Amino acid sequence: MPRYARGFDTQAAYTYLSKRDRKLGAWMHRIGAIAPDPRWRKPFDPVDALARAILYQQLSGKAAATIVSRVEAAIESDRFHCDTLGRCGDATIRACGVSANKLLALRDLAAREARGEIPDLRRMSTMDQDAIVAALVPTRGIGRWTVEMMLMFRLGRPDILPIDDLGIRKGAQVVAKLQEMPAPKALAEYGERWGPYRTYASMYLWRIADMPTRSKAPTKRSQDD
Repeated sequence: MPRYARGFDTQAAYTYLSKRDRKLGAWMHRIGAIAPDPRWRKPFDPVDALARAILYQQLSGKAAATIVSRVEAAIESDRFHCDTLGRCGDATIRACGVSANKLLALRDLAAREARGEIPDLRRMSTMDQDAIVAALVPTRGIGRWTVEMMLMFRLGRPDILPIDDLGIRKGAQVVAKLQEMPAPKALAEYGERWGPYRTYASMYLWRIADMPTRSKAPTKRSQDD
């Protein structure tokens, strides 16, 4: 059974992409090399990461962090999983500022973990990216984008292109000098040229999309430490 490494050679990715796509390569030279994400080497609990992703949805980073801290205090743990979430009743978690829909999502996640439906980190190391997506998206409140963020920033899979992400689409529009942002399907086709390093290309597309508004603070992502 194949095992998938966490992370990839960013120098090899830089060299490959800058030669493969001259338009993207020009931006890459302007921005400089992007270092490997340190989280690729850190152990983490997928259930905890998914729970935090649920809590961060549709909220500012500051507001979500406050709610997360309240829930951590209520369950008396800094890790979310079926046992710790089970320590509190629905009313207690709702009192932390968690919406009814997010509470249902957390309960569904915990129930799926208890049934062994959420692969742990060791199991994920033997699963390809499509298998991980298929295993996680049935969970209430977890969409493909959320799983893609885990694949990119936690698992370090090298060939992920989040075609529904507005920042990715905006970056691709700038690189390709398009009048409008490409539709997800068109972006998937255009992005074939960046394989097998579409994750690294995506890192540049986000930065390119943010360049006109550098004064704006970067948004904290749901699975950030």
